[in-house]
Amino acid sequence: MKCPFCNHEDTPVLDTRASDEGDSIRRRRRCDNCGKRFTTYERIELTMPVIVKKNGSRTEFDPTKLRGSLMLALRKRPVSAEAVEAAILSIQEKLLQSGAREVVSGQVGELVMRELKRLDKIAYIRFASVYKSFEDVTEFQDAIAEVGPERKVAKKRSE
Repeated sequence: MKCPFCNHEDTPVLDTRASDEGDSIRRRRRCDNCGKRFTTYERIELTMPVIVKKNGSRTEFDPTKLRGSLMLALRKRPVSAEAVEAAILSIQEKLLQSGAREVVSGQVGELVMRELKRLDKIAYIRFASVYKSFEDVTEFQDAIAEVGPERKVAKKRSE
């Protein structure tokens, strides 16, 4: 680490401590050349992957857009705000864990569909109809059949 006062290269660490929040490391250093002391901080830098759209353009990941899509599909559905935020965090974590610098928008759409399927079947069908560009009733029927068996099983259990 270079000294901020004289730009000397050798600045040994005198003391190392974790921050109160535990999200960074504080290092106290002393310059061997000028003798001045200074503090450096080491933090984790998490970078979301860039989203590659269908037309090839690239855009930064925007959790606000993700939230908007989820809220539109979940409009007037009995899903708590906490559940929506948990779904957003889950999607973000999966994108970070992928380690990819770029992710095609289709992958994000699939993650959204997986979360909606878990949260609310009606919202899943709403999102799928737009995301997959349903063109006729049979595509709706296929999507409903995909989530339908779970409902029948739930009815049998309650009888």
